[in-house]
Amino acid sequence: MGSEGMAPATADAAASAAGRVACFYEKLAPHSLAGVDTLYAADARFKDPFNDVVGTAAIRRIFEHMFDTVDAPRFVVTERIEQGAQAMLGWDFHFLLRGRPVVVHGVTHLRFDAGGRVLLHRDYWDAAEELYEKLPLLGALMRALRRRLSAG
Repeated sequence: MGSEGMAPATADAAASAAGRVACFYEKLAPHSLAGVDTLYAADARFKDPFNDVVGTAAIRRIFEHMFDTVDAPRFVVTERIEQGAQAMLGWDFHFLLRGRPVVVHGVTHLRFDAGGRVLLHRDYWDAAEELYEKLPLLGALMRALRRRLSAG
């Protein structure tokens, strides 16, 4: 059997893996963090604008820190694009910061191993627009800088 026979199984594994990841993040809570160990490969890499770590223990610490530093964090997966052993998830991250609601929009690129576990989790979001501009003092500076550098 050639490689064509492998493609549907790989695509199905990635599709179900992407669905499991989306479901995990939409239900993420402190008590569910142990699920990182089954969802991610032992040597998985996680990268976002603030972190670049390898391994499930380090990935779990990122989310423990999230629960320690912001109130009422929750993810809403808005889009899911899957191709072979990879997927892209569009999402909104809702949380309270000093009692004020904040929403960060982003995308996650996922790559899966043959067993459907995450090998690479790479988050893309604009920290300046999505977070810094919403902070009281830094926000004013970032908005002024954006206006000054804008061509329009």
